[in-house]
Amino acid sequence: MALLDFLSAVFGVAYVAAWSVSFYPQPLLNLARRSTSGTTVDFPLLNCLGFAAYLVSNAAFYYSPLIRAQYAARYRGLTPTVHFNDLAFAAHSLLLSLVTASQYFFPRAWGFAPSVGSRPSRLSLGIFFGCIAGVAAIFFTVLASPERDSTREAVASWVWLDAVYAVSYVKLIVTLIKYTPQVLVNYRNRSTRGWSILQILLDFSGGILSIAQQSIDSYLQRDWSGITGNPVKFALGNVSMVYDLVFMTQHYVLYRGAEGKADEADSLLGADEERRID
Repeated sequence: MALLDFLSAVFGVAYVAAWSVSFYPQPLLNLARRSTSGTTVDFPLLNCLGFAAYLVSNAAFYYSPLIRAQYAARYRGLTPTVHFNDLAFAAHSLLLSLVTASQYFFPRAWGFAPSVGSRPSRLSLGIFFGCIAGVAAIFFTVLASPERDSTREAVASWVWLDAVYAVSYVKLIVTLIKYTPQVLVNYRNRSTRGWSILQILLDFSGGILSIAQQSIDSYLQRDWSGITGNPVKFALGNVSMVYDLVFMTQHYVLYRGAEGKADEADSLLGADEERRID
């Protein structure tokens, strides 16, 4: 068991490192190109919402005695499979997502050329405000429950654990949606130019390591409720890896070596440079 504990710790550090580093290639690529063309703001915008929710929910699972007690009552005495590295990852990811989003919302401050991807899509805005409204509805439902602070009634009644779950599901919803606009942009452009494949490779590696760590933790507890009790962390790795495979297929198979359409987003950069030359 000592070996499994050691592997869990190693996998935890490794997946946090891989996922954390994965947030750097895209903003650095944008800096090198002095443009965000070929990509959309939807991905970093939804990441800001998702990782803010992930940070709040993980902090509650990790630090709150009431939430941990209600979790134990609901899942037969088990403790949440949340580690401090989950908190560190969420905080770091939120910060990097804010930095990346600023490159789209304030391109001139970064010295970037204008890009058609700097405006959020209606889908992203709908998800953004819909998640906020949904969490607010659950929060007021729990607030109206007389058993909200109870651990004995945590199985059958609305308690604060349910509010934390509502916040955590925001990250899951965001993960299901946030990659879709970029997949469509790559398809429309017939190119992955501007979209960093390195971040995808790191994200894929982190997903495998995250699932491996959670599986070990659940095995050590002799109960797979360690996964069913924290479905967001488990789903994050699986959903992300599916999208990662799509991006890798686009980059290495479908659009390998493609520079994209001349009349798409990248043409804005060229047109801007031509005007300065003239």
